[in-house]
Amino acid sequence: MLQTVIFDMDGVIVDTEPVHHYAYFKHFEELNIEVSEEMFASFTGNSTKNVFQKIKDHFGIITDTEVLVQRKRTLFNEAFDTKEDLFLLDGVEDLMKKLHQKNIQMVLASSASKVTIERIFNRFNLHQYFSHVISGEDFPQSKPNPAIFNEAVRLSNTPKEHCIIIEDSTNGIKAAHASGVFCVGYKSVNSHKQDYSLANIVIDRFEELDIENILK
Repeated sequence: MLQTVIFDMDGVIVDTEPVHHYAYFKHFEELNIEVSEEMFASFTGNSTKNVFQKIKDHFGIITDTEVLVQRKRTLFNEAFDTKEDLFLLDGVEDLMKKLHQKNIQMVLASSASKVTIERIFNRFNLHQYFSHVISGEDFPQSKPNPAIFNEAVRLSNTPKEHCIIIEDSTNGIKAAHASGVFCVGYKSVNSHKQDYSLANIVIDRFEELDIENILK
């Protein structure tokens, strides 16, 4: 029986990827480096800290990682605060309301920073739905390492056999698979160049989720 749903945030609850994309590439321009779209896609599901650690290794940048992270976050926050066309993804709020009505616990396990998560949750009044909120910045390794999902299961106090994870990225799905939790791959119109082969099921719309029977 389903007891807990673990959500990723970017690409599952809200699509902030265009804002992140703008902030990253504005920062890459400032650093005078050329990051291909293919390379950038490989970072999906990683924390900002991990992204810049990989960028530093690849391009030989010696600037302190935390300085790079803070500059990118400044660019993101400036863009976020001026972006009016930022909405929850179609159907996800109805899904959260349905789960809430059925007393199914919801946990957020996102690679985003705590500051970004708080901005999103306050903007869309999401705290009411979630028992726990976990940020990837608290873990030394990002997805596909399963640590964040293992922690989500632990905090939920639910056997993993009664949990599901909803993910949209290759790295997130790999992390879910490694955690041993049933994974729903969400392939939205915003998803690009992601691999869903390790997901237990793949959906295009949240309305496709059969909550009553998904773990049977």
